[in-house]
Amino acid sequence: MRAFFTQRSVLEVETPVLSAAGNSDPGLTQWQTRTIQTWLRTSPEYAMKRLLAAGSGDIYELGRVFRGDESGRHHNREFTLLEWYRVGWNYHELMNEVGELIDACWPGSGLAEQRFSYRELFRQFAGIDPLRDTDSNLRDRLRAAQIDLPDPARRECLDLLLSQVIQPQLPDRSLTFVYDFPPDQAALARVRQDATPVAERFELFLGSVELANGYQELTDPIEQRQRFDAENAARSKRGDAPVVLDEQLLAAMSSGLPECAGVALGVDRLLMAMTGASHLRDVLVFPADRA
Repeated sequence: MRAFFTQRSVLEVETPVLSAAGNSDPGLTQWQTRTIQTWLRTSPEYAMKRLLAAGSGDIYELGRVFRGDESGRHHNREFTLLEWYRVGWNYHELMNEVGELIDACWPGSGLAEQRFSYRELFRQFAGIDPLRDTDSNLRDRLRAAQIDLPDPARRECLDLLLSQVIQPQLPDRSLTFVYDFPPDQAALARVRQDATPVAERFELFLGSVELANGYQELTDPIEQRQRFDAENAARSKRGDAPVVLDEQLLAAMSSGLPECAGVALGVDRLLMAMTGASHLRDVLVFPADRA
């Protein structure tokens, strides 16, 4: 991976694992000392964007990130993430480079590649229109798949249909890129105001397993603050404590975050596929229960 980026003149950086303000990700993990509250990062995204705003140019980081209480076949609370940003690129160009990186890491893999918009994916594999169908239609489709929850919200319906109905149908020996998500799943991606607005975001699945998540990055600090406030309101509604807003990120964005595309890739999951491992612990020397 490092050789791949060196050949392309992308600078390796190192950013803090503990930060004064946490990512808005719901998997955030808090660390408390007697004098200061800090947060284990779920991604180096905020710090890397501060570097981009300071004029770093193209950058990547290969390092540890954390999730709260996640464990299982494809999850460990501490894992290795590769994240990189390309200045002046669009997210379709970045999808191309993600495929090229995997080819470089896994030569001769024979992986096929396919691409769908989020809307096309749901139409083909679930028989619904995720941007237009009613909430009632989505719940009916869940029940048809024998997934019965009391009054699930629209976002929950779509997440369950993707994970329980669509992902198991994706071909094993294939990279499947999915792009242009519903606006309420934008995270830190830019929303394109088409007749039906979409978030300029993509995810990559290797077989049925999510491998990477990328954005055409939001560069508007006012909209970013509004999203942070909305996410904190959602956390409070769930009974979770709000997180401190990263004012240093917002200040960096106000100074000028360049137009860019960024992506984060789960290295351990890629290693699972490359080695034929059936469980994440098979590619970790110290999984969570042995840490």
